[in-house]
Amino acid sequence: MELDWNNIGFGYVKTDYNIRCTYQNGEWGEFEVHEDEYLTLHMAATCLHYGQEVFEGLKAFRGVDGKIRVFRMDENAKRMQSSCNGIIMEPFPVDRFQEAVLKVVKLNERFVPPYESGASLYIRPLMIGTSAQVGVKPSREYLFIIFVTPVGPYFKGGFQTTPYVILRQYDRAAPLGTGIYKVGGNYAAGLAADEKAHSLGYSAVFYLDAKEKKYIDECGAANFFGIKNNTYVTPKSTSVLPSITNKSLMTLARDMGLKVEQRPVPIEELSTFEEAGACGTAAVISPIQRIDDLDENKSYVFSPDGKPGVICEKLYKKIRAIQYGEEPDIYGWTTIVE
Repeated sequence: MELDWNNIGFGYVKTDYNIRCTYQNGEWGEFEVHEDEYLTLHMAATCLHYGQEVFEGLKAFRGVDGKIRVFRMDENAKRMQSSCNGIIMEPFPVDRFQEAVLKVVKLNERFVPPYESGASLYIRPLMIGTSAQVGVKPSREYLFIIFVTPVGPYFKGGFQTTPYVILRQYDRAAPLGTGIYKVGGNYAAGLAADEKAHSLGYSAVFYLDAKEKKYIDECGAANFFGIKNNTYVTPKSTSVLPSITNKSLMTLARDMGLKVEQRPVPIEELSTFEEAGACGTAAVISPIQRIDDLDENKSYVFSPDGKPGVICEKLYKKIRAIQYGEEPDIYGWTTIVE
């Protein structure tokens, strides 16, 4: 199959193989390599009725030296375990998670985009409860699956500013709910708000905290950060997913001489930020042009000329340089696929 690497979008492309592993009788089995894209599930499986489903997203990059690098897979493995514990699923071992990632990338090596394309190989591990039951209780059996697909930029224009909108009539997650876990239900809960934002001409919704609507939570399905007075500020909240990209950016910001603050961020503070961005695996950094608060008839503008801010751009280039092997990985974040 010939792919136009320079114009590939962010979607699903069939690759050669996926890997599966089953949990039965109290233990995880051996890896199975599949070419089939489809699953056979019992109609009473807990994933279909009670939402027992967790997933992750990470990427592999073909570097300037031709080597393939996977970014921070140990962090994804640990976060998946946290999600499993949060909705009472059997955690998948960290070492086996990493083994599965390297195996699936190697098996689908021909789908890792070339270095010059700026595209990458998206890796999607997921786990579902498969026991047939109609009582509300955790599954006894689970299926771990990992597949890959080549992707281009998450937003069509790549690294450029986009507008966001505050819609107070929607919540992403409750303060003590599942917001800190990467579970499908969180994303289903945001679909209506996303559709509304897109219909109004915005790239995503800007969520406030569900309890008081006073503090910043997340932007769409990504973490928020703002830059002011040489400080990187990002929300601390019991309903925000701990982004591995955000964690990495905080480290890079400190090493660039910025102060880093992770704390509750009141909505009024938006007017004090010089730059703002959304960050996550898919987009890395999506610089925010402005945030419109329709209820308050207010607009917080970070980029009057439509260009990404200086620090956003510096952070974006730095993390990408590590991912593509253009700069030494002094943090030990990347794993080379041998």
